[in-house]
Amino acid sequence: MTASQPTTEQVWTIDQAVDDLVRGEAAWAACGRAKRRELLERMHAATAEHAEAWVRAAVAYKRLPEGSPLIGEEWITGPYPVLTSLGALASSVGALEEGRSPVDGFSFGRAPGGRVSVRVLPHSIWDQLLLNGFSAEVWMPPGVTKETVRGRAGLSQLRPTETNGVGVVLGAGNITSIPVLDVLYELYANNRVVALKLNPVTDGLLDVFSQVLAPLIDLGAVRILTGGADVGSYLVHHPKVSHVHMTGSSATHDAIVFGTGAEGAGRKKAGTPLLDKPVTSELGGVSPTIVLPGGWSEADLRYQAEHIATQKLHNGGYNCVASQVVVVSSDWAQKDRFLAHLRAALSDAPARPAYYPGSDDRVATALASYPGAEDIGAGRVLIKDVAPADPGPALASEYFGPVLAVLELPGDARRFLDEAVRTANEEFAGTLGVNLIAHPGTIAVLGTALDEAIAALRYGTVALNAWTGVGYLTATATWGAYPGHTLDDVQSGIGVVHNALLLDGPERTVVRGPFHPAPRAILHGRTTLSPKPPWFVTNRTAATTGRLLADFAAAPRWSALPKIFASALRG
Repeated sequence: MTASQPTTEQVWTIDQAVDDLVRGEAAWAACGRAKRRELLERMHAATAEHAEAWVRAAVAYKRLPEGSPLIGEEWITGPYPVLTSLGALASSVGALEEGRSPVDGFSFGRAPGGRVSVRVLPHSIWDQLLLNGFSAEVWMPPGVTKETVRGRAGLSQLRPTETNGVGVVLGAGNITSIPVLDVLYELYANNRVVALKLNPVTDGLLDVFSQVLAPLIDLGAVRILTGGADVGSYLVHHPKVSHVHMTGSSATHDAIVFGTGAEGAGRKKAGTPLLDKPVTSELGGVSPTIVLPGGWSEADLRYQAEHIATQKLHNGGYNCVASQVVVVSSDWAQKDRFLAHLRAALSDAPARPAYYPGSDDRVATALASYPGAEDIGAGRVLIKDVAPADPGPALASEYFGPVLAVLELPGDARRFLDEAVRTANEEFAGTLGVNLIAHPGTIAVLGTALDEAIAALRYGTVALNAWTGVGYLTATATWGAYPGHTLDDVQSGIGVVHNALLLDGPERTVVRGPFHPAPRAILHGRTTLSPKPPWFVTNRTAATTGRLLADFAAAPRWSALPKIFASALRG
């Protein structure tokens, strides 16, 4: 990675941090499972204590208006998933401590292609109540048996004394839980002590992260560094660093691994990385949302349009798994009405600042690439002239901003689904996540063909009637690209994170949700209790519900449920 050189003071700080970690590796190796569980419990308490400051810092750098419902996003994607992950990891380590497997108590199932699945949501009574109607399974590769899953669950915690050196985590700048979750995974799944280099966008969270990770910092197992690309470059090439994990774009990945410019392109083509150590990554891509044709009510059209607007505009569109292309059937009788609702949902969603660097330029590029691209206000772009024969950059380049394209493919539900799966697999850049939306009547008609289509999609998370972001928020689910990518064709990355059950070699996570929200679901014979989810950008009580959910994750209790339900129903 070409960058200016860090200052002498910065070099001294980095060297000192790495030397601390070299010594800290021995302290981490000496920690038995009981001590490691205790560290997780202490971080859980620290996260709860500093959750308010965490959200304030995130709101400040994202410039969200005071009192905005959008602040709920910062509760739900900041302290909340860290609290749930810390709790789930502590349970996994505790199981190993007692001679059990982390998957004991979780149900197993079968998935197409001879796959074993582990049902990770719902698991507890709290899941059944708070996420009623949602489910998630982790699918293992074909041929892996239940016994193998059980025996290998635990990863490096099966051999805690066998540590793996000093790792670098290059923190993300968009979702504030990512840096902490990545640090936890490096330590507990991979047995590496960690130098966390913050993205400069998140420097305002340094104090909060230092408090949350204080038990690991005091042990010598974590150090946090700030600075620009010069600091990052010096750190990843440090001779005492044995591994790098990053979150970002494939372009940033290639710059780090191969270098920039013509020389970097030459190294990539030759397969000779500039960075001579293993690299894992969670990268973005062009995430599709496949809308299957069916007989929808006007309320269905409106609700699912808001659903897709959320998939695009959550966090301003600055999500690795933000939907970028909506795939619809050109033969769907309700297509035009649906697209009208979609345009309205995108236009009417609350405005927010374009806080992420380079956003305006990426939006301008999208507008310039398609003659029919429409600026629908608040810096948002809708592209409806994507041609299947010549789709242009919308399928090949991640915009990482508020740009949504529409691709029309022909056919009834079955024919359309087959072509949409093929297109998603062969023509879309990246493999992080794909969403499918289908009416229950369409699901019934398709039968096993829909399960086979889910199995055929080569994506790390597949969501049916839910956003793949639900997989991100589920601590025991896996998060990352579909397996099999290489450094010179990295797509959406290599490896997984989260995975609090510490499963060995998972293939994907499959999430399912309700097509109809409560209470309207009752009119359609469904018993789901979930109203409009609090992560919807149109949810009016998201800030209150998000805060209450984080508070509940800090201390689950029956007495907290009435307030959560009341707030959620008003959303």
